Amino acid sequence: MGLMGELLAIALIVVLAVGLPVYIVLNFVTRWKQSREISRDDEQLLEELWDLSQRLEDRIKTLERILDDDHPNWREK
Repeated sequence: MGLMGELLAIALIVVLAVGLPVYIVLNFVTRWKQSREISRDDEQLLEELWDLSQRLEDRIKTLERILDDDHPNWREK
């Protein structure tokens, strides 16, 4: 190998040792920042889940009220 071959090998090693890790870190930072934002579809899904949880909570309260009236000591069993 001549001087050009050695310089090319050194340049390749420097690019792989420095350039590639920097690229990988910047790529993940960019993706991390993008993933922190909530999409419109995700926002809509969260809203639907919230509504569903509220309806389920109302149903549970109603069932507890019925059980309290029919079987006053049901919580102790």
